[in-house]
Amino acid sequence: MRIIKLAAIVLILSIGSISCSSDDDTPQIEKDPMDGFNLVTGINANGHTVELYSEIDGFITGYNEIYIRIKDNVDNSYFTDAEITWMPVMHMMGMSHSCPRSAVTLTDDDTVFKGFIIFQMAGTEEEYWELALDYRTGGQDYSLTERIAVKTPIDQKQQVVSFMGNDDVRYVLALVGPQEPEVGVNDMQALLYRMENMMDFSVVADYKIGLDPRMPGMGNHSSPNNKDLTYDANSTSYNGKLNLSMTGYWKLNLKLSNSTGEVLKGEDVTEEREASSLFFELEF
Repeated sequence: MRIIKLAAIVLILSIGSISCSSDDDTPQIEKDPMDGFNLVTGINANGHTVELYSEIDGFITGYNEIYIRIKDNVDNSYFTDAEITWMPVMHMMGMSHSCPRSAVTLTDDDTVFKGFIIFQMAGTEEEYWELALDYRTGGQDYSLTERIAVKTPIDQKQQVVSFMGNDDVRYVLALVGPQEPEVGVNDMQALLYRMENMMDFSVVADYKIGLDPRMPGMGNHSSPNNKDLTYDANSTSYNGKLNLSMTGYWKLNLKLSNSTGEVLKGEDVTEEREASSLFFELEF
């Protein structure tokens, strides 16, 4: 009887050992942090591949949120200690200029960095954008420059405006959201920059952006419960409420005023004036 009991104990321990070994040996599948994003381009330089990702398929005029990973081509690992700066430059026939952009910061995943660039215009064969990247990793400094394609959005709708204000200052105003507009009240967000020189832009704070959405194809009617865009210091953006009462094409008429209330660009919509000279467009 004692021998039977000992045999039973050995059998149970053996099964438990096999079960634990099986659990420990199960391969762990690493989740791709960029799953669901589009790889816009991969730039090979310095023994590395710099990968640029976006939620959309390519770079467009307007606001672009861009994600960056840097891969070591020797062992296919991604750097986690990179410090990255960038400079987009538009090369035109008679001049070159940059555009508003953010700093590049680390995301929750330590191999993924992100920032945004606001391209004011599309590129062509003769006039094109280049992106210069400087990065430091492993105690060494690297740099690269690559030509990138910037296109007009497929729907051809205006979501960025570069203009001269009544104060003789050039501004860039870009729509950030809603990215996926819906019928009803949407959160609206925009970014406003002042052009300091051909390569540098600064955030404009404490202005006001009046909002009057209209449907030109439906008698130019507006909608209730819209809220003008005001500056939020935490996000350095302008936020308001946009009520889209039905699907279709909308022109978001805008009026920019400075901190003293002086109108710098844009007009009220009236029976005689169907649209402001400052506007965004949406269609959904």
